[in-house]
Amino acid sequence: MKRAGDGRGLPVLRYAARRSVLSVLVAVGVVALTYLIAWVVPSDPAGVWAGPRASAAERARIREQLGLDRPVVEQIVAYVTGVLRGDWGLSVRTHRPVLGDLLTLLPNTLQMVLAGLLVGLVVGVPAGLVAARWHGRAPDVLVRAGALLGASIPVFWLALLLQMLFASRLGLLPIAGSHDRAVLAAHPVTTLTGLPLLDAALTGNGAAAADLFDHLVLPALVVASYPAAVLTRLVRASLLDTVGEPHIQMVRALGFPERAVLGRFALRLAWNPVLQLNALVFGYSLVNTFLVEAVFDCPGLGRYAADAVRSLDVPAVVGVTLLVALLYLAANLAVDLAQAALDPRVILR
Repeated sequence: MKRAGDGRGLPVLRYAARRSVLSVLVAVGVVALTYLIAWVVPSDPAGVWAGPRASAAERARIREQLGLDRPVVEQIVAYVTGVLRGDWGLSVRTHRPVLGDLLTLLPNTLQMVLAGLLVGLVVGVPAGLVAARWHGRAPDVLVRAGALLGASIPVFWLALLLQMLFASRLGLLPIAGSHDRAVLAAHPVTTLTGLPLLDAALTGNGAAAADLFDHLVLPALVVASYPAAVLTRLVRASLLDTVGEPHIQMVRALGFPERAVLGRFALRLAWNPVLQLNALVFGYSLVNTFLVEAVFDCPGLGRYAADAVRSLDVPAVVGVTLLVALLYLAANLAVDLAQAALDPRVILR
């Protein structure tokens, strides 16, 4: 006898498979388009590889070695095929595999983004609750003004301001860098997850964890400014839309305090748009870290991308673009699956 619910997971699996296939197709389109744009830009990667004193024959040999003498369509097909095999090409600037360079630098950037998103959630959701709870009153006005400022302020200007205040004036935090070399040399971090701060905490390496945390505070606050602002506004708007629903009115009529009505009942209905926004904010924050890394002199994808653009390193530029696109697509896929788990009606859309 077939039990009720045996096929309950099949729609979710089909939905996940459909979304995964769509994400792969989008990623292939992104890398092909980026490679085409990079190819159109006037540059001489073979000359960069060979150096300024290389002869014309040497440059021609390197162009043939790198496959730059083939038609652009053939180059794109070869690149996409290589990416599927795990070969993202060689960096013209570093002469190393692009994928290896990216995987080495990704943990620092990803750690900064995740820390910023965590701070954004911790600040944005309670601030949105406060604004909705005192709608139209002084706390609401203050929260909305702060959210407007956080969404509008340029990240590089905020980074410089925090450096001047907390590093230069007060001396509370490091002004730049991702770690103190002397501290990590004396207390090396054992890699578990790839995120340095989390690995140091999980392995009980207190000295390294404290140093990494001190260096992460200011960049994470800068990255968190935009997510906190948009989450505050979204939570506030979602709660104000939800409190008029009949079941929320019934809960209020049963005598529940307003704090419980908003926090326990209305906020549950606001989580779906919050999850969806987090995927968008993740992509925005990932790109924002490029400027933040430049200001705080942190090694990561941002510095690598900037150096690649300056040296016309096409494989590296395309590699960074592809990696950011894959991370963004993965975040969207995770949010879609989380929404499907919270609200099965999403699968039917």
